[in-house]
Amino acid sequence: MPAVIPLTTVRAKAKAILQVTSGNFLEQFDFFLFGFYATYIAHTFFPAENEFTSLMMTFGVFGAGFLMRPLGAVILGAWIDKVGRRKGLIGTLSIMATGTFLIVLVPGYDTIGIWAPLLVLSGRLLQGFSAGAELGGVSVYLAEMATPNRRGFYTSWQSGSQQVSIMAAAALGYILNQALSESAIHDWGWRIPFAIGCLIVPFIFILRKNLNETAEYAKRQSHPTLKQSVRILMANWHVVLAGMFMVAMTTTAFYLITVYAPTFGKKVLHLSASDSLLVTLLVAISNFIWLPIGGMVSDRIGRKPVLLAMTVLAIATTWPALRMLTHAPDFSMMLGVLLWLSFIYGMYNGAMVPALTEIMPLEVRVAGFSLAYSLATALFGGFTPAVSTALIQYTGDKAAPGYWMSFAAVCALLATLYLYRRASHQQFGTARLAKERA
Repeated sequence: MPAVIPLTTVRAKAKAILQVTSGNFLEQFDFFLFGFYATYIAHTFFPAENEFTSLMMTFGVFGAGFLMRPLGAVILGAWIDKVGRRKGLIGTLSIMATGTFLIVLVPGYDTIGIWAPLLVLSGRLLQGFSAGAELGGVSVYLAEMATPNRRGFYTSWQSGSQQVSIMAAAALGYILNQALSESAIHDWGWRIPFAIGCLIVPFIFILRKNLNETAEYAKRQSHPTLKQSVRILMANWHVVLAGMFMVAMTTTAFYLITVYAPTFGKKVLHLSASDSLLVTLLVAISNFIWLPIGGMVSDRIGRKPVLLAMTVLAIATTWPALRMLTHAPDFSMMLGVLLWLSFIYGMYNGAMVPALTEIMPLEVRVAGFSLAYSLATALFGGFTPAVSTALIQYTGDKAAPGYWMSFAAVCALLATLYLYRRASHQQFGTARLAKERA
C-alpha cells in the first residue's frame, strides 16, 4: 500500500480533490455527449425507417449501460473496499477508458452492419460496469479525507466535477456547431468530442497514479472479501434499497436537465442546437454553484431538512414549470425553468451524497454506496431520456417528463423519512443501552 500522506493544507486537499474526481469528469463527459448527439448516433449505428424507433434504440443502448452499474457496484465496489481507494479507482478508470475508445473507433452500420450497434453496446456496458463503482469510490474517498464537520462540502465536488465535464462538452459542442455544417456534424463531426475525451485519458491516469490512500482506510485492520461484502450488503438490504430511492431524485433530475435537455430543446421545443447547448452550459454552471452550497448548508443545519425541502419543491413545481416552458418554448423560458430545476438538484444532491456515505456500513461503504447509487441510476436516471421520450409520445403532453421527476421525488421523500426515522430509533436504542449498563 502506498504511503499515506496527511492532507493538512488547502493546496494538498485541492490537489487530492482534482486527482480523485478526474475520472468522474471523463465518465460524465462521455455520457453527456452520448445524450446530446443521440440523433446522430441513432443515424450512424441504429438506422430505422421510423425516427422515433431509431432514437429509442439509441436511448435504450444509453440506458443499457446503467443496467451494468449494479453489477459493477457489487464486484468493483467490494474490490475497492478490499484493495484500497487508490488502486481501485485506477482499475475503474482503465475499464471506463476501454469502453470509451471502443465507441469512438467503431465504424457505422453502413460499413460493418450489425457489428456496429453490438460494439457500441459493448462499449456502453463496459462504461456502465466501471461507473458502477466510480461514483461510490470517489464519494467515499472525499468523505474520508474531509475536514470534520465539512463532509457535505467536500463530497459535493464529486458531482461538481461532473458539472465541469458538462460545461466542457457543451462548450465544445457549441464551437463545433459554429465551425461545421449540419451535414458534417451528422456524418463525422459528432465523433470529434468523443475523440478529445480519449486524448485526455492518459492525463487522468497520471493524476490517479499519484493519488494517496485515505488515512481512514489505511488504519483499518481488516477488509472484507467479496463473499463477506455480499453477505453484509444482503443483511443491510433495506438500507441499500432506501438509499436507492433517496438517490432516485438526484439521478432523474441530473439526466433530465443535462443529458436529455439538449434533445428536448431540439426535438420537442424546436429550438436551435446552439441554443440548447448554451442553455445546458449555463445549467451546468448553475449546478456547479449550488452543489457546494447544498453541501455546506447540510453541514450547518443537517442533511434531513435540506433533503425534505428540496423533494417537496420538486413534487410541487416540476410539472408546472415544464408546462409553462412548453406553452412558451423560447430560449429565455427554457433557461429559467432549467435553472430552477438546477437549484433543486444542486441543493438536494449536495446533502444527499454525504448522507448516503454516512448511512452505509463502514466495512462496505464503497460497495453499499455504489449499489444504491447504481440501482437508482439504472432504474430511474439512466432511462430518463427514454422514459421522457416515450411519455411525450404516448401522452401527447410535452411536459410529461415532469411526471417522471415528480415520481422520483416522491420516492426520495419517503426514503429520507424512513432512513432518518430509523437512524433516530437506533440512536435512542444505543443511548438507552448505555444508560442501562451504567
